[in-house]
Amino acid sequence: MDGFGSDFSAGAGSGKMDTGTIMEQVKVQIAVANAQELLQRMTDKCFKKCIGKPGGTLDNSEQKCIAMCMDRYMDAWNTVSRAYNSRLQRERARI
Repeated sequence: MDGFGSDFSAGAGSGKMDTGTIMEQVKVQIAVANAQELLQRMTDKCFKKCIGKPGGTLDNSEQKCIAMCMDRYMDAWNTVSRAYNSRLQRERARI
């Protein structure tokens, strides 16, 4: 966060804030928040699906299940994301 605070305060000292810089910072923060949410959802779903009795270690079948679950989740997320972005581009082209 130090980088964000120092960039923000530097713009405030001149009386004007660089809107482009602020927008880029907001976009980065949104992207980070989305990635964290994706990871949390994937972890929750795969844990519930693959881990019967939580313990100190994962057995071989649990490890394989987690790996496959995460791969499938990411593949599905990427497919949906590509379709969503494609639709957004088509909608923007109409405007």
